[in-house]
Amino acid sequence: MSDYHTATRTMRTTELVSVRTVSPTVRTFLFKDKECGKAKPGQFLMLWIPGIDEIPFSVLDASENGIVSIAVKKVGEATTALHEKEKGDTVGVRGPFGNSFTIKGKKLLMVGGGTGVAPLLFLARKAIARDLQTTFVLGAKTRSELLFMNEMKRLPKNSFQLVTSTEDGTCGITGLCTEPVDRMLAGEKFDEIYCCGPEKMIVKVFEAAMKHHVGLEASLERLMRCAIGLCGSCVIGKYRVCADGPVFTSKQLNEVRDEFGVTKRDRYGREGPLD
Repeated sequence: MSDYHTATRTMRTTELVSVRTVSPTVRTFLFKDKECGKAKPGQFLMLWIPGIDEIPFSVLDASENGIVSIAVKKVGEATTALHEKEKGDTVGVRGPFGNSFTIKGKKLLMVGGGTGVAPLLFLARKAIARDLQTTFVLGAKTRSELLFMNEMKRLPKNSFQLVTSTEDGTCGITGLCTEPVDRMLAGEKFDEIYCCGPEKMIVKVFEAAMKHHVGLEASLERLMRCAIGLCGSCVIGKYRVCADGPVFTSKQLNEVRDEFGVTKRDRYGREGPLD
């Protein structure tokens, strides 16, 4: 095994540099880690909360000086414990793992919901740095859950356009964030679509991409316990999301259509219905 893979798979401990609340249920955590500082948009890391559990998170941002950030929604025991952490507290980290998004073309469409916005914002910043035209459809149930909207509004307007949607109509278009996507694809020509969020949302974007013959890359969220392709909890069809993904093309998603958006696996690898 190469020194790189040994380093990424080995647990390191680090202190939290900053903890910030961005919504009623989501906080961002910054820490310093040399290896994860090399992460690319779409890759993920494993974070260990001492005495609780180790869980995966997409990378929100990573820099050459090793400062890394993640967005965490409080949904269970581990994330609740992490939300109680403060600056200076110790966590463990492994990674980065998986593949990353690949920037294709000059006009890009990004569709994000929930904390799936995190890797897409990372990607958007990279695209804008290359002076690429980027349109971002940001969706949530209500205005207070629209993540990183203020950060996006500060991006250069000559290369970045933000479209918001909320299910309750409190901000932007009323309805699911997938609803304006079909209309946008019918009226504009995009070179590639990038998507991350709830899997049923990704299915809708996938269907729109296929309908309008536009390439798609989507990051899937599955239960990942080992992060190195051994445990089988994240399997979808012939793919291991942690090792073969988490970013998949529309062609790959079409190959696992019987499971994509339909089923998922539990911590023991047993298949069951997708929530």
